Amino acid sequence: MPRVLMYTSASCPYCSAAERLLTNKGVTAIDKVRIDLEPERRDEMIERTGRRTVPQIFIGERHIGGFDDLAALDRAGGLSPLLVA
Repeated sequence: MPRVLMYTSASCPYCSAAERLLTNKGVTAIDKVRIDLEPERRDEMIERTGRRTVPQIFIGERHIGGFDDLAALDRAGGLSPLLVA
């Protein structure tokens, strides 16, 4: 299973929803970057994604986007193949 990385913060309901969806898909480990605890990492996230909001999710080196992007990818049948690649 490829590495899953998620930029997140503690009080983010979309981050929790993304984590639930990934867990339900069999992801057992999510590397979390807490931008609320490490504010300097926000600049890294913005540079990597061009976005300012959390969550920002990567599967392997592929930027998936936020929760809505993740959910849309799952509905389209594209999430599971990425998780077994």
